Amino acid sequence: MEFDILIKNGLTRFSEGKAVDIAIAGGKVARIAPNIQGNTKELIDAGGNLVTESFVNGHLHLCKVYTLEMVGMDALSSYKSGSMGGAMTAIEQAAKVKEQYDESWIIKNVRKALDLAVKFGNTHIRAFADTDTKAKLEGVKALLKARKEYKDRVELQVVAFPQDGVGRDPGAEDYIRQALELGADVVGGIPWIEYTDEEARDHIDRMFALAVEYNKDVSMLIDDAGDAGLRTLEMLATKTLKEGWEGRVTVQHARAMSLYPEPYYRKIEYLLKKGRIGLVSDPHTGPLYARVRDLYDAGVSVALGQDDIADAYYPFGRNNMLEVAFLAAHLMWMTTFDEMKILYDLITTNAAKALGIPDFELAEGKPANLVVLNAKNEWEALWSHEAPQVVIKKGKNITATT
Repeated sequence: MEFDILIKNGLTRFSEGKAVDIAIAGGKVARIAPNIQGNTKELIDAGGNLVTESFVNGHLHLCKVYTLEMVGMDALSSYKSGSMGGAMTAIEQAAKVKEQYDESWIIKNVRKALDLAVKFGNTHIRAFADTDTKAKLEGVKALLKARKEYKDRVELQVVAFPQDGVGRDPGAEDYIRQALELGADVVGGIPWIEYTDEEARDHIDRMFALAVEYNKDVSMLIDDAGDAGLRTLEMLATKTLKEGWEGRVTVQHARAMSLYPEPYYRKIEYLLKKGRIGLVSDPHTGPLYARVRDLYDAGVSVALGQDDIADAYYPFGRNNMLEVAFLAAHLMWMTTFDEMKILYDLITTNAAKALGIPDFELAEGKPANLVVLNAKNEWEALWSHEAPQVVIKKGKNITATT
């Protein structure tokens, strides 16, 4: 048989400690078995290390990366203070950077972040671009340019995102429509930032109308503050069911969920499952976070995201999803071996489900998006959170491009 790549002597998460070979041809995993024979263009010795699916970042504000020094520390202090009561204030403070938005400097920062993504095996990213009367289309244009440049290394789902609201920012809706015309992949939203429940519902309705018109998925930042009275997650879930958009909606943050009374949380959990709504949590960027473990156990497609890289909301970040999972292990006290396996799901297979990425698993006949790690198991991988030895995207070794 003829292969493009043959990985020898690798462990998988389900090979029970026994080494296997993984043959890749035509961009897909052709065979997984011990001692595969055949001609190959490239031979990789995994050295008994773990071979898994590559990593998925369910949430990154890619237009804002490396802008922390431009915007200053006020927003960062407001966002993380106390029980996140100042989250809305932080967003208002952070908006100042958009007065300087220009595609020419945004794209340089984006490339820097995406080069790190390749280095750390992060091959799929849901990337948010502020799309409003301040940012206009500068961030969207930069991300669309990067999507084309990096298409063989990192798949970007570009989200047109009205960061400052829709009712609060008259004209933002028009920019979202223009972004979709330019080729944005996903309709964004942040309904909780509106002033009233009525305006929040209107925000969801207007963004959903665009999603239906352009046949796009929906991804919204929901209830991102320390207020148990925030209810836009329920609004979004019921709208999903009403429009028949099951399996096409993803929620980011939902931090207020951590404060919900148990009976109300159970209702939300049911709605998420019924709507097949994915949820992406970023617990390292704020003191509150969604009930990740409970959602996972309930069968919700829950994932982890990087969220920010050196911007107004978080001063660190390397597009390294193993690092994100390492931080989450501490913040959520998920430190048993079984819990670390769950965390690994949240940055690979489960994350792909949350974003609607099909066939994302290490199995014969599936697309070959893989990493060969410097670790024997999930525990060691999280412990060291090192860059993979090898990164494979669509059946091609892209490690040399880092």
